Amino acid sequence: MSSSAPPVLPISTTQSAESQPPVATPAFRVFISHLNDSLRSGFSQRRPWSELVDRSAFSKPESFSEAALRVRKNYSYFRVNYLSVIGLILAFSLLSHPFSLLLLLGLLCSWIFLYLFRPADQPLVLFGRTFSDRETLGILIIFSVFVVFLTTVGSLLISALMVGFGLVCAHGAFRVPEDLFLDEQEPAATGFLSFLGGAASNAAAAAAPAVAARV
Repeated sequence: MSSSAPPVLPISTTQSAESQPPVATPAFRVFISHLNDSLRSGFSQRRPWSELVDRSAFSKPESFSEAALRVRKNYSYFRVNYLSVIGLILAFSLLSHPFSLLLLLGLLCSWIFLYLFRPADQPLVLFGRTFSDRETLGILIIFSVFVVFLTTVGSLLISALMVGFGLVCAHGAFRVPEDLFLDEQEPAATGFLSFLGGAASNAAAAAAPAVAARV
C-alpha cells in the first residue's frame, strides 16, 4: 500500500503590514509639527494678563539694584508674556512696512525651500543652470546680507526689538513682584529667550536629517 505524501501548505509571499517600510514624512511637515508643538507648550505657560497690568502692583524702585532685581524676578514669571509683547511689536512694525515684510518673507522662504528642505539628490536648477550646494549656500548668504544690512529690514528689526526690550525692562522695573509665586518658577538664568530656544532646538532637530544629507 503506497503512502501518500502530506499536502504542502501554501506559503504566502506577501509581506504583512508590520514589515512594510514606514512612509517617509516630508522634512518640512516634521519641522512645522515640531514648531507647532513647541509653541503650544510655550504658550501654555503664559501668565494671566490681568497680573501683568495690575495697576495696584506698580511702584517706583528706590535704587537701580532694586530695579534690576525686579526685572529678574518679573521676567522669570512673565517670560512668555514678555515674548508675546515683543513679538506683537515686531509684527506691527513689519505690517506697517509691507515692503520690508515681503523682503523678510522672501528671505525665509529662500532658505527653507532652496536649501534646508530641498532633497539632497536634486540639484538646484535656475534659468537653465545647475547650482551645487556650495554655490546655493553662498548665494543665500549674500542675499541675506543684502536684505538685512542694505535694506530697511535690519534697521526695522533692530528698532522694534529695542522698543520691545525697553518696554519689557520698564515694566519689570516698576512691577512689584512680591505678590508673585516665584518659588514655583524656573531659575532666573533661563532668560528671555529660553522659550524660543526650546522651540528652535526642536525645530532644528526636525530639520537636521535634511541638512546632514547634503554635508
